[in-house]
Amino acid sequence: MSSVNVLDMQGKKVGTVDLSDSIFGIEPNKAVMHQMVVSYLANQRQGTQSALTRSEVSGGGKKPWRQKGTGRARQGSTRAPQWYHGGIVFAPKPRSYRFSVNKKVRRLAMKSAFSAKAQAEEIIVIDSIALDEIKTQKIASMLTAVGSEKKALIVLSDLDTNVIKSARNIAGVKTAQVNELNVYDMLNADKLIIAKDALTKIEEVYA
Repeated sequence: MSSVNVLDMQGKKVGTVDLSDSIFGIEPNKAVMHQMVVSYLANQRQGTQSALTRSEVSGGGKKPWRQKGTGRARQGSTRAPQWYHGGIVFAPKPRSYRFSVNKKVRRLAMKSAFSAKAQAEEIIVIDSIALDEIKTQKIASMLTAVGSEKKALIVLSDLDTNVIKSARNIAGVKTAQVNELNVYDMLNADKLIIAKDALTKIEEVYA
């Protein structure tokens, strides 16, 4: 069982905490993590693109000239795809790109992502992440103090609007509650900053 230092919001060490081997110590499965990332990105797509086919554009009801004898290529409609104002070939239509991944694969992907971050030493545990007011500077100072000045994902145990609103103006920083975590955001972040009570909840959920 590996352990990591527990820091306060000023970056000072206040203790250590053990990480569960069943969550943070498995061999990361790249295939299932890739599957979850593809699923997440596909589910973000709106699928509202649309264009008109030759049967949907206006006009084109009359044959433009007779079939034979003009010396020109035969045409049946002025709304065929090769004409100006013609329809689109294989026009995109609204559709859903969503696909689901079964529960066991999702759990394995999450554990793999946690383990990958632990092995890369990209997990930072904070004793308590709390603010009395909405203050972006305090979150920025915390990130600098703990050595996370690039992309970071701050994981909270419960909804804390002061922390969420303070962090949302910082480029590259996202916040999430334990029940909102996804593989894409975890892998996309350079550092995973987890509140100590959120770590306890993660171990309860994924144990």
